[in-house]
Amino acid sequence: MKITGLKVFVTNPDHRNYVYVKIFTDEGITGIGEAYSVGPDLATAKTIEYFGDWLIGEDPTRVEYLWTKLYNYTRFPGGSVINSAISGIDFALWDITAKSHNVPVYKMFGGPTRDKVWVYGKPRGKTHGELVDCALAEKDHYGFSAIKTFLPFAEGTGPSMKQLEKNFAALRSALGPDYQIAIDFHARILEPATALSMANVIAPMYPFFIEEPLKPENIGMMAALKAKMTVPLATGECLYTKFEFNDLIKADAADILQPDLFASGGFTEGRKIAAMAEANYKTIAPHHPMSPLATYINVHFALSIPNFQILEFQNDHVPGRRELLTGVLQVKDGYIEPPVKPGWGVELNEEFIDTHPYKPWTRPFSKNHDGSIAIV
Repeated sequence: MKITGLKVFVTNPDHRNYVYVKIFTDEGITGIGEAYSVGPDLATAKTIEYFGDWLIGEDPTRVEYLWTKLYNYTRFPGGSVINSAISGIDFALWDITAKSHNVPVYKMFGGPTRDKVWVYGKPRGKTHGELVDCALAEKDHYGFSAIKTFLPFAEGTGPSMKQLEKNFAALRSALGPDYQIAIDFHARILEPATALSMANVIAPMYPFFIEEPLKPENIGMMAALKAKMTVPLATGECLYTKFEFNDLIKADAADILQPDLFASGGFTEGRKIAAMAEANYKTIAPHHPMSPLATYINVHFALSIPNFQILEFQNDHVPGRRELLTGVLQVKDGYIEPPVKPGWGVELNEEFIDTHPYKPWTRPFSKNHDGSIAIV
């Protein structure tokens, strides 16, 4: 079997772009993948197309070989655009390989490692009352036993200890003592002392974990903070490949690793990161803000590794997102059952995608109270 071509799709059915790749073979088997929409999404799409010339004529089932070719033949270690492009291609190659064996992707790796995949919800609200109402509604609808919510910041201000304590206490009271509640600081705190103080405020209420309490660039400072925290620290969504995760692991700077498979190197690299984590007694909770295809891929990943903990869930049951694929995974009692069809078990709805073209978008621009640029 040989690769004969590829096609890239950039679509915007809701609030952001999704970048897809479809790889064709001379045996008629096709594979699909998704790349992270890192911001300059057309740049990612063009990079995938550029790599297409490197793939023509190659055997798509030589996934490790092709991953190494893409990574090593770019002149410098990749950043967000390069690694996202490689990730999207890697997923499409695994889709083809599993289809050629007529099995789901996770069965290519001795899976499944578990009977079902645990997922958490992400309730939102401008007040602690709205946050509680949203959390309870999601619990009733999906059966969640875990959530992750966001540290509330007033526009242009820093973190509020009292606000955090009040919101977390309201959630704990409403959801009960056994419900898992994680807090995402979104790397918006610069001072380790402030991050530690905020972790200590909610520690008596047993948070599940605290995510990105600091900006991720300084692993040494993250390690120093973790050593003082009594709450599990989770991070990793902004890191690429096994090399950066190796630095994180060696520094013992996190308890829970959160690789984003769609920017960190795909399925091939994700499994290596998970193996490194396993050898150092760390669990994996993948970062997932992307499309329903990313949900499928993450579920296969969770089923293929032994140290998976929980998966971030994006609501796939809404107009726009629901029409992107030929199927949508169902959440029952807070879990997703293993897919059974070959490959990822789903295909792109290309007719729908073609009617929802690319739109420019950015993360929100925000300034501090003094006019300086805020972290978002």
